[in-house]
Amino acid sequence: MTDTYNASHITVLEGLRPVRERPAMYIGSTESRGLHHLIYEVVDNAVDEALAGFCDLILVTINRDGSVTVEDNGRGIPVDIMPHYGKSALEIVLTVLHAGGKFDKNTYQVSGGLHGVGVSVVNALAAWLDATVFRDGSIYTMGFRQGQVAKPLVGRLESEQEMLLRYEERYGIPPGWPLDYERLQGTRITFQPDRTIFETIEFDYDILEHRLRELAYLNSGLTIDLRDERTGDSVTFCFEGGIKEFVARIGEGKEKLHADVIYFQRSDPESLVEVDVALQYNDSYSEMVHTYVNSVNTREGGTHLEGFRSAITRAINSAARRNNLLKNTDTQIRGEDAREGLAAVVSTRVAEPQFEGQTKTRLGNSNVRGIVDSLVYSSLMEYFEEHPRTLQVIVDKAMAAARAREAARKARELARRKSTLEAIGLPGKLADCQER
Repeated sequence: MTDTYNASHITVLEGLRPVRERPAMYIGSTESRGLHHLIYEVVDNAVDEALAGFCDLILVTINRDGSVTVEDNGRGIPVDIMPHYGKSALEIVLTVLHAGGKFDKNTYQVSGGLHGVGVSVVNALAAWLDATVFRDGSIYTMGFRQGQVAKPLVGRLESEQEMLLRYEERYGIPPGWPLDYERLQGTRITFQPDRTIFETIEFDYDILEHRLRELAYLNSGLTIDLRDERTGDSVTFCFEGGIKEFVARIGEGKEKLHADVIYFQRSDPESLVEVDVALQYNDSYSEMVHTYVNSVNTREGGTHLEGFRSAITRAINSAARRNNLLKNTDTQIRGEDAREGLAAVVSTRVAEPQFEGQTKTRLGNSNVRGIVDSLVYSSLMEYFEEHPRTLQVIVDKAMAAARAREAARKARELARRKSTLEAIGLPGKLADCQER
């Protein structure tokens, strides 16, 4: 400790050094959760390619040495030189914070990666990272060590034999003729987490399986393949039914109150917000609502969840009174009543999402609340108009929850009143009767 304090004591962390100094600011923690977040960042880039319509296959492999490879069949990270920096776009994307294609809405209308730090953070926190890009019939490779360039960018033409072998390896079937070169494009990222930063560098197959299954549900038609070369385990996900199948899985083991999963997709072109909702009620007493923004799991909810909850409560009350299912004397259905036994997935696509932090666990856009509320409310009112029996079942469930809530409230008030009277110590003539 020194008594002086001047300019010489100010430190500027340049390049990727801030990430290595304070990794938890970027990935949440250096424990298992942060370790797996590295893979999510790379996979999210591939999913953004899928959202843009350029990718339908993602391969995730846990290699025998504990490293991980993520490969997609998207357009491939650009490798041409950026004149202003005199470096390739690939190097800039992997070594410079806040660099990427998500700031330009002509490239990606919606995306989960939007801060431009995801893959560069992975590079910074990796002991080593190798990038391979397949574009325009050529292979480009580049290597990094702890975020620094170790092997410069090298490109060469890919032979036809190499393409044929790679096609069969990627898709599991021989290629047709003529060869579809676009199906061979893409990016392959292989990295080993830095053991000097993480408390553990062993990836958990089950954790990855859970997250990749979610992504496959949220992006119908997208195939995600997970392989673990350490154990031989493998699984492939592809769900044409999308989040409808997701909701059916959430409600497994519980009795469904209505046969069909309620599903609708709506958009607000002016604000560039889209919302996909699937929901189904069951006989449980809990609420199971999963929310996502641009395929990112918002575990802590946010404005899109607030809009959904408001809409479903308003829609059930309005439709019930419109169809004379509620009397004026009936207990008002509150939010917790309307959501009892609800299994739902709310997937929102927002052009300019404002997440709270790099780990993106909560959405903060205030305008999204009203947009989601309006879109969901109108869609539910339309559905209830066409399916009165389903409405009846849902209202009955909500009213049962409301009556139970009211009975619990009265029981609490009675217990509090009794305990208060006992504490006062009334004279014998005024004391409550007791049995012996």
